[in-house]
Amino acid sequence: MSDASLELQAAVVAALKSSPDVAAIVSSRIFDQVPSNATFPYISLGPDQVLSDGAECVDGLEISLQIDVWSRAVGFPETKRIAGAVRAALHLVDLDLPTAALLSLEHRQTRTLRDRDGITSHAVIEFTALVELP
Repeated sequence: MSDASLELQAAVVAALKSSPDVAAIVSSRIFDQVPSNATFPYISLGPDQVLSDGAECVDGLEISLQIDVWSRAVGFPETKRIAGAVRAALHLVDLDLPTAALLSLEHRQTRTLRDRDGITSHAVIEFTALVELP
């Protein structure tokens, strides 16, 4: 049996890589594990959480996922442009999953902050997905 959160992760990465607005800023720099020599700006996958959300006749999951944006450009503008492109690429988008059915994918919140190093800007973008299992 496949893992719905892994299927969702693959579909989200594919959607981000195929978004012209995302690609225009980060190219294909979308990472699960960020390489030590990564060029800024880039997007990384953050933590996720999977909760059972079944009903009497339906087996489902609620998946919370985090996407992180990293930039070293001055100030927040680049970080916010990338975060906006990520939201536009994923909010309410219909993604095909191999074995599960994505019922919804919704943007929950975006937080923009400065990293401790004083140079890097960071956006934390959170989404919630409802998935029905076979």
